[in-house]
Amino acid sequence: MNILFFDWPCFCKKDAVTAFKQLGHSVAFFFHPDYTERRSAEFDAALDTFLADGAYDCIFSYNFFPLISEGCKRNHLRYLSVVYDAPHVALYSYTVIYPCNTIFLFDRAQYLELAAMGIPTVHYLPLAGNAERIDELLAQPHDAGRFRSDVTFVGSLYNESHNMFDRLTGISEYTRGYLDAIMQAQLRIYGYYFIEEVLDENILNDLSASLPYDAGNTGIQSLPYIYGNYVIGRKLTELDRIRTLTSAAAGHPLRLYTPDRSYRAPGIENMGPADYISELPYIFYYSKINLNITLKSIKTGIPLRAIDIMSAGGFLLTNFQADFLDYFIPNEDFVYYNDLQDLNEKIAYYLSHEEERQQIAANGRNKIQQYLSFQLLFSEMLRVIDLPAPT
Repeated sequence: MNILFFDWPCFCKKDAVTAFKQLGHSVAFFFHPDYTERRSAEFDAALDTFLADGAYDCIFSYNFFPLISEGCKRNHLRYLSVVYDAPHVALYSYTVIYPCNTIFLFDRAQYLELAAMGIPTVHYLPLAGNAERIDELLAQPHDAGRFRSDVTFVGSLYNESHNMFDRLTGISEYTRGYLDAIMQAQLRIYGYYFIEEVLDENILNDLSASLPYDAGNTGIQSLPYIYGNYVIGRKLTELDRIRTLTSAAAGHPLRLYTPDRSYRAPGIENMGPADYISELPYIFYYSKINLNITLKSIKTGIPLRAIDIMSAGGFLLTNFQADFLDYFIPNEDFVYYNDLQDLNEKIAYYLSHEEERQQIAANGRNKIQQYLSFQLLFSEMLRVIDLPAPT
C-alpha cells in the first residue's frame, strides 16, 4: 500500500514511518501550512496537484484535519487519523462523518461520546510506544550523569501569559466564584472530569460575553466543550501541575523539563525544554521516578507521556486514568496516586525500594512491547481500513 504521510510537526513521525515500512508499505510526504484551517483553496489545490502526480491508497496524519478529510473525499482516498491530543476541536467538524475517514482515539471516554452520537468513523485504540528504538538510543555513547534524577516531570505548565482563562476579565463576581468553586472541587477528583456538565446557560452566557467564541458553521463543537476544556481545563491543568510539583518537591528534589524557563519554585530545578527524540528517552530511563500529571481534558486515556516513559523503561507514577487498566496492572506495571498525600508517600516508598521500583519499570516496558508496539497497533489500524476505497 502507498501511504501519503501528512508531515506537520507532530510527535512520533519517525516511529510511525518505520512501522509502516516494516509492515511492507511505502511512504511519501506532503505538507501545506494551512493545515489547521477549516477552509483553504490553496491547501485544496496543493493537495489535489500532489495526488495527481502519484498513486496513493490513503493519507495518514497524527490528529484529525478537516481539510485532509475533504481532500480524501474529493479524491476517493481513505483518510487514516490517529489522534493524540485532547481536547481536539477538529473532531467536532462536520467532516468527521465522511466515510473516507478512519479515526483512532486514545481516550476511550471521548470515543464513547462520539460513538454514542452515531459517528461510525471513530475507533478506540491506545497510543503506541517504541521500546526497541529507545534500546538502540541507550546503546549509543551518552552522558548518563546529565540525566540522572530522583523525581522528574516533563511537560508544559500551561501558565503562559496569554492563556484564555486569564482573559475572563469581564465576568461577574458570581460567575468567578462559581468557577473557583467547581475548579477547587475538580482538583480533588482524579479519574473523572465533570466541568462540562456543570456549566449552565447563565454561566455560559457570561463566559461568552467576556471571551466570545464563534463556532461558525463548520462543526458541532458546543460551548460547554470549548469553555470546559480549552479555557477551564487548561487552567485546571496549570493549577494541578504546579500544586503537585510543589508538593512533591517539598520532600524530594525534582527536575522539571518545561518550555517555560522562567518558572521557579523551592526544590524544583527547571531544566527548560527537552528534545522529544534525542533527550526524553534518556530522561525517562535515568530518572528514578517519572511523574505523569494528565491534562484535565484527557478524561480516561493514557497520555503519550506515560507511554513514552514506560517505553524507555522508566518508572511511572501517575494520576489515575481508567484506560491504564485495559493493558497494565497497578503496582506491577505502573503506580498511580490518589491525592497529594498518597503521591508523596509513594515517592518516598519507591525511592527507598530500588529493586521493586526497577522491576515495575521493567514490567511496564515489557507490556508496551507485548501489547502497544507500533507494529502491533499499526497492523490493527491497517486491518480496519482493509476495505474497498470509498466512492
